[in-house]
Amino acid sequence: MNPELERRAGWPMKKIAGVDEAGRGCWAGPVVAAAVILPDSFDWDGLNDSKKLSADQRARLCARIRRDAATGLGIASAAEIDADNILIASLRAMARAVAELAQTPDHILVDGNRLPDWSCSAEAVIGGDARAPSIAAASIIAKHMRDQMMVELDARYPGYHWAQNKGYGVPAHRAGLAELGVSREHRRTFAPIRRLLDAAPNSEVGKNVDKNVDKKATL
Repeated sequence: MNPELERRAGWPMKKIAGVDEAGRGCWAGPVVAAAVILPDSFDWDGLNDSKKLSADQRARLCARIRRDAATGLGIASAAEIDADNILIASLRAMARAVAELAQTPDHILVDGNRLPDWSCSAEAVIGGDARAPSIAAASIIAKHMRDQMMVELDARYPGYHWAQNKGYGVPAHRAGLAELGVSREHRRTFAPIRRLLDAAPNSEVGKNVDKNVDKKATL
């Protein structure tokens, strides 16, 4: 992938960070963002938009990017998403990812059309994960790390099949909701989850056991 956008911003003389998020459209779990400062030289064979890579490809690239570059991770929980909204939570996760960088970037490239309020210069790039290697690298880290988090949450909240669906509203996830109710990790302001809660406002939710926290989660 050609670092043309990074060069326009002054790379490699300047530190250029790419930022992207994962999990924005899911029904459950956090939204996760990553930031990557493109190193002076990089050789990340197979670098691409994370959605076009297999899980194994993402895992290998994630390990290599984190070894070769300055990276940061930012997380906004399902509770934060419900307290504000998914856009604000996504921007907050991006800001946290940049704050976790060991180096201060001179310029930030963000996938999408909205920016957090940063003191340094930044620009939004539509389709950036397919155009800028720094953003593509961030998308890989964000997607891989969030997938790992959803596997861990699946072990705590079995029955929704998050290890496979990562919190998206696929049939297996919907079947789990029908059987078990709404868990603490579901985004209750999202329309499909809100409809379930509105239909049975006094019902027990999250009937499955959170093995690491409580024996039962109720509304």
